[in-house]
Amino acid sequence: MVDADSGWDGRGGSSTPGAGAGGTHGAGPFQGRSGTPALPDGRSAPAVPDRRSTPALPDHRSTPALPGRRSTPAVPDRRSTPALPGRRVAAASLVALAALATGCEPGTATGAQDAPPPVRATRAAAPTASPATEDAKPPTAPTPSPSAPTTPPAPTPTPARTTVRPAPEPSTAPPPRILMRTGSESDRVRELQARLRQIGHFGRNPTGYYGSVTAESVRSFQTKRSLPVTGSTDEVTWRRLLGMTRVPTAAELRPPTERPVAAPDERCLKGRVLCISKNSRTLAWMIDGTVVSAMDVRFGSEYTPTREGVFEVFWKSRDHVSTLYDTPMPYALFFSGGQAVHYSADFAANGYGGASHGCVNVRDKKKVAALFDQVRTGDKVVVYW
Repeated sequence: MVDADSGWDGRGGSSTPGAGAGGTHGAGPFQGRSGTPALPDGRSAPAVPDRRSTPALPDHRSTPALPGRRSTPAVPDRRSTPALPGRRVAAASLVALAALATGCEPGTATGAQDAPPPVRATRAAAPTASPATEDAKPPTAPTPSPSAPTTPPAPTPTPARTTVRPAPEPSTAPPPRILMRTGSESDRVRELQARLRQIGHFGRNPTGYYGSVTAESVRSFQTKRSLPVTGSTDEVTWRRLLGMTRVPTAAELRPPTERPVAAPDERCLKGRVLCISKNSRTLAWMIDGTVVSAMDVRFGSEYTPTREGVFEVFWKSRDHVSTLYDTPMPYALFFSGGQAVHYSADFAANGYGGASHGCVNVRDKKKVAALFDQVRTGDKVVVYW
């Protein structure tokens, strides 16, 4: 390459042009200021009308300097470059320079040291997936390739069906009406006791009074029949009991005692005897081994026990009042000191929850009144277990 400042002033002679496709150029108005470069075959290149020299062919020879002191890169063609009219030569040169600078031809053109380094096209970076947010939709699975082997997904196990039964609604029906409860006293209570006794839930004779023993018997019946266990006799319990039992007889409704009369002691089999059993808690009025009447009785406590043995009635007092305890003792039949057989209002009200002061208490007033009229002074009294 020849630098513009090398001392060459462009006054040298030009090479003689030869015949060629570019035509013959003689010394024109522009010759004398710049020379034309010689081609490799000895022919001179046609002059450029815009006072600029054409770029040299790629024979690695130097080309004349362009205005601006830049070297013209070699054109990748060994043939001569035709002259372009007017100012199009400069545009064509610039296009050639840009093509070489962008790497369209292997190697680096001479004089390209001042050109900016080519900008290499880079592959666009794959967009980075932004993290999903609460408002983002879940990513869609990519479409499988047709050539990729497809494996059927594993079947999802179906959960076993469970039958959910609705909870039973609470009953809005009113509770059954109570017919009898503790403290009741009537003929219906007596029938209840007689019917319970028929099926083994009541072990005593009917009294007509609904006490703790009757309530416990009703609980036993309700438990066995899967009824609400309350101890009270409601309509449901009563209907169930009626369906399982028969109508009680008169003897079943009004037996002589609450409990069955005990077998009489052998000392009670002769004569007129008040046969009193502490074991069965009964009194049997007997004449020559036959029971005339029987009634429930209770005895004294452990501190004032009723004496046992064979005695005689020595005194009768219809409206007697105890001078020791200031307590009424109607229909009293005395047999041992201050001990006597008589009616007790406390026994009638409280049952066996209490005790006497040693006397034999009777709670059935009618029966003890009839007994008072029948017994005579001197009749035998036998108290035993």
